Amino acid sequence: MTLQELRYLVALADSGHFGQAAEACFVSQSTLSTGLKKLEDFLGVIVFDRSLKRVTPTPIGREIVESARRIVDEAARIRELASFAKDPMDRTLHLGVIPTLGPYYLPHVLTQVRAAHPKLRLLLREEMTPHMLAHLADGKLDAGLLALPIDDPALEVAPLFVEPFLAAVPGGHALAKAGSVNIDELAAAGLLLLEEGHCLRDQALEACHLQGLKSEEIRATSLETLRQMVAMGLGVTLIPTLAGAGINATGEQVTLKPISKPGAARSIGLVWRRRSAMASSIERLAETLAAKLPPGVLAI
Repeated sequence: MTLQELRYLVALADSGHFGQAAEACFVSQSTLSTGLKKLEDFLGVIVFDRSLKRVTPTPIGREIVESARRIVDEAARIRELASFAKDPMDRTLHLGVIPTLGPYYLPHVLTQVRAAHPKLRLLLREEMTPHMLAHLADGKLDAGLLALPIDDPALEVAPLFVEPFLAAVPGGHALAKAGSVNIDELAAAGLLLLEEGHCLRDQALEACHLQGLKSEEIRATSLETLRQMVAMGLGVTLIPTLAGAGINATGEQVTLKPISKPGAARSIGLVWRRRSAMASSIERLAETLAAKLPPGVLAI
């Protein structure tokens, strides 16, 4: 039983397809198939059910795959520890970021991160929170920028900052003349939020204690759609502070107002797998991000 055969095992379990698994392992399909057959012969059990459209681990195969995954991960950890012992910031990090944060936060920090860590290469991937957590678990992402809390014992969490919510109202609306907006007033004015599945929707409802809001009132698919709907006078909404920066410079008739209720905010953090070979690099990145906060957010 070899480490390479275990890599084949994990790749096939993840893809469910011999061709895709071979491509992921940079070998021919015949090489991968031969390696897996050799492994099954050595173990004396059938690891994969090949009779289905998608190749699937057998019941004992699922347990073997999970053990193999841990071994492959530890082997990668050993290589990473040895390769980057001299300079933990001379590496490539696959970093996920939620869509309601990335376009507004990253422009503030990428230049500063590059200045602080010139050898660090960030490969960015914008993903919804459930997908990001799945890709952190399977190793496709090294770390992720998302809203807290994240209750997963397999992940390390470094809180970075608190981002208040702002009330976005049409320029001609009565609330646009107020110094601040009460949550009850905002809800009564026709509150527009993202559709179900967007983490910002749940964050806004929880922060403002509006979990009872009727689902039919939640209509938009993105922050930009929400902004346009408000500009057209179709309702009001909650906008994270960073997304609101420069909102009036677009020419849209939208006015931003602070929310009078204390605590109407979301917390942002950097998360990564426990025992990740990248842990020292990600921890230093988290320190840099926490020290370089954009305007409008609050330190934790």
